[in-house]
Amino acid sequence: MTSLMLKEARSAGSHVAEQLARDQARYAELGRWLRTAPPSGIVTVARGSSDHAASYCAYLTMVRLGHIVASLPMSLVTLNKAPLIARDALAIAISQSGQSPDVIEPIRYFRDGGATTVALINDAESPLAKTAEWTLPLHAGAELSVAATKSFIASLVAGALFAGHWQDDAGFLHALDSLPESLQRAADSDWSKAVEILAPATSIMVVGRGIGFPLALEAALKFKETSAIQAEAFSGAEIKHGPMALINEGYPLLMFATRGPTQAGMLQLAAEMRQRGAKVLLAAPADIAERDLTLPTAVTPDLDPIVAIQAFYVMAAQLAVARGMDPDKPRHLSKVTKTS
Repeated sequence: MTSLMLKEARSAGSHVAEQLARDQARYAELGRWLRTAPPSGIVTVARGSSDHAASYCAYLTMVRLGHIVASLPMSLVTLNKAPLIARDALAIAISQSGQSPDVIEPIRYFRDGGATTVALINDAESPLAKTAEWTLPLHAGAELSVAATKSFIASLVAGALFAGHWQDDAGFLHALDSLPESLQRAADSDWSKAVEILAPATSIMVVGRGIGFPLALEAALKFKETSAIQAEAFSGAEIKHGPMALINEGYPLLMFATRGPTQAGMLQLAAEMRQRGAKVLLAAPADIAERDLTLPTAVTPDLDPIVAIQAFYVMAAQLAVARGMDPDKPRHLSKVTKTS
């Protein structure tokens, strides 16, 4: 069985190529505006996979530009009607469909209150796209599988474009040009070992840290969504604060040891978890001898999550089929989720 999820995930490279060929002038214009009028505060507005993409965008913004970014609890606006001070703030919404009221209403609130509002969105004709001041399409094309793959990857790229143009970092922006080729290579990664180990699993912890933590969040969601595995994501810094009590002999852990300052700690944690009897699947770059899965890399470490999740998606689609499930039609779920 070749699922739509697998086909769409594998197509991400071509869609990212189109994305990089479009709207660069608009991103540059937004970057100039933000350098001229830096925001007083920044919030992201998103749900599900889009919220994980927002975490990546927030990380890049904080580490590269020094601005603190918070994820907005949307109920503050939609249910509590809290008197949030929006003037001169920046609100960034990320969405595939742009139809959920609890994403649209906060953007409308912030725009009416004098904030700069940005929508990174796949449907450029959606209500959210028409609500935000700055709409930047993802160009991922229609996504038919319930599980978001190519639109999530395009959301990560949009976050990198946003941060790169705001910082006006020509080197970083140039590195983005190599992503379509890197994604194509990543789609051919062999993670069959993970399928073999996880096919009978009922639960798993997914661990990442720093720029790799959004990977853990997204992977855990996909395990639940497409394979009905009870999955929880933890930062490598948090797992010893309680979750480690769940570890017993053979307990599976997928650990993302991405390049950068957090990698050494993740490798040490993987060794400790193995000593405690866990069945560790260590996803790490090719230069890490103790890896179980080869984590593809990009031209620069800040872009590694974009190609790493590509390899994971291919495995996740294959895992669902190995477990006798249809990854395109997860039970109880639909493509567009509308919450208030």
